[in-house]
Amino acid sequence: MSTHQLVVVDASLRDRPGRWRIGIDDGRIASVTQEPLTGRDEIDAAGGLVTESYVNGHLHLDKVHTLDRAGDAALTAYTGDGMASAMHAIELASAVKTEYDRSWIEPNARWAVLQAVRYGVRHVLAFADVDTSAQLEGVIPLLTLREEFRGVVDLQVVAFPQDGLLRDPGAETLVREAIELGADVVGGIPWIEDTDAEAREHVHRMCALAASHGRRVAMLVDDTGDPSLRTTEMLAEAMLQYGLVGRGVANHARAVGLYPRPSLERLAGLAKRAGLGFVSDPHTGPLHLPVRELTALGVPVALGQDDIEDAFYPFGRHNMVEVAFLAAHALEAVDTAGIDLVYDAVTTTAATVLGVTGHRLEAGGNADLVVHHQPTLRSVLAHHDPPAYVVASGRVVATSTSSTELHLPS
Repeated sequence: MSTHQLVVVDASLRDRPGRWRIGIDDGRIASVTQEPLTGRDEIDAAGGLVTESYVNGHLHLDKVHTLDRAGDAALTAYTGDGMASAMHAIELASAVKTEYDRSWIEPNARWAVLQAVRYGVRHVLAFADVDTSAQLEGVIPLLTLREEFRGVVDLQVVAFPQDGLLRDPGAETLVREAIELGADVVGGIPWIEDTDAEAREHVHRMCALAASHGRRVAMLVDDTGDPSLRTTEMLAEAMLQYGLVGRGVANHARAVGLYPRPSLERLAGLAKRAGLGFVSDPHTGPLHLPVRELTALGVPVALGQDDIEDAFYPFGRHNMVEVAFLAAHALEAVDTAGIDLVYDAVTTTAATVLGVTGHRLEAGGNADLVVHHQPTLRSVLAHHDPPAYVVASGRVVATSTSSTELHLPS
């Protein structure tokens, strides 16, 4: 009988009948079996579903809990009128950055990272505004948190020029400084520029920077109700040109949902050539990427929390099962195949989009797991409770219980 550092017993697994045991050693899954296992430490799943832990493909971590500072004007503009006023919403929201200070950004971001531990979020693509208003006040605390939580919640910090490059002279220099400080990903938002030529220049400058520093790229593209912008295509083309194949993420791309089918199929073909993955956040705006259609065309699509109580979304707990639950409704993905799709989009598919390897519940995979109270995927989404146990890098980092005592009349 094998002895491991940690063993999960009496586990239900997706698409595998019966009860299972998972042996874990040195941060890796050593065995997934129905045979007896022993461990120095043991988790009793009690029939609960065990899956890979969660991956958040998009979070503005520096903006957590800033809605009260920003007010409702940007939120109203962003979510109304078919997203025709998305650019104006960003301009309104930027006002909060005049008082950006790492002294209050850090505790707000820390709260969100601690919630990630609670809810089993193992990897986060974490955006930080880097521009002439924010300077580096948002990115520096995220880099600090990245080191503090490494191995428990891995943050990929994105240096994000939220207000554009050509519209905001000086932003490009700050993005370079953020990358030199250690930011993991070069960001971008080309559609916010004033002309198509400037949008293309934005994409090329950021892709060139990423290529020269060995970084990935992540850009907010076509995040408005105008299908003519086509900045998603610009990103994919630039990834091919600069040798970034498989190293890019297109976030939002909401206007792609307005494309006629031939344009969608052409974009999917280009995205596959570039190895471009997508992240959709259908709960944070009235338009969203056609997730099911792109998936069927062979393009990986993840889901993201996007915002937590900021100028663009008033809710959020950094609970990716809650995000999947909301997406199941927004995408009309409530059948079995749809539930599988949205759950993969916050676990295995999301890992693929972010370039995370080994995120599979199989021998040799990373020992990053969640052990649920509920036995089935449908019941996990229905309840979206914190997992009973969260395992990161092969050790238990969070446990959660839930109980209610009823006092009913006799």
